[in-house]
Amino acid sequence: QVQLVQSGGGLVQPGGSLRLSCAASGFTFSIAVMNWVRRAPGKEHELVASIGGAGDNVNYGDFVKGRFTISRDKANNMVFLQMNKLKPEDTALYYCNTVSYWGQGTQVTVSS
Repeated sequence: QVQLVQSGGGLVQPGGSLRLSCAASGFTFSIAVMNWVRRAPGKEHELVASIGGAGDNVNYGDFVKGRFTISRDKANNMVFLQMNKLKPEDTALYYCNTVSYWGQGTQVTVSS
C-alpha cells in the first residue's frame, strides 16, 4: 500500500534551518507529483512546495520567498524540503503529500 513516512523537523531558533524528509513506497514514485503542505494552528492547509516527477515543475508558496528548496531522490524514492531562514510564522505541522495520500505529519516549531 502507499506509504509516506516523514522524518526531520523539530524546534529551531528564528533564522535557523531544518530539513524534512519523506520516504515513499507503494506507488510509481518517478511519475508522481510530490508536495509539502503545512497547517498552522487555527489556519487552513497551505501548499509549501511541489515538484514534478522529473524534478521539474517546482512551485513554492508565496511566503517561501527563496528560503525553502524542494528536491527528490528517484533512486531512493525520497523527497526533501530544505528550510532556511526560518521564521516564527513557519511554525506548523508539515505533511508530505501525493494525490490523496499523506504522511504522518512533522511538527516544525520556530521559536527563541
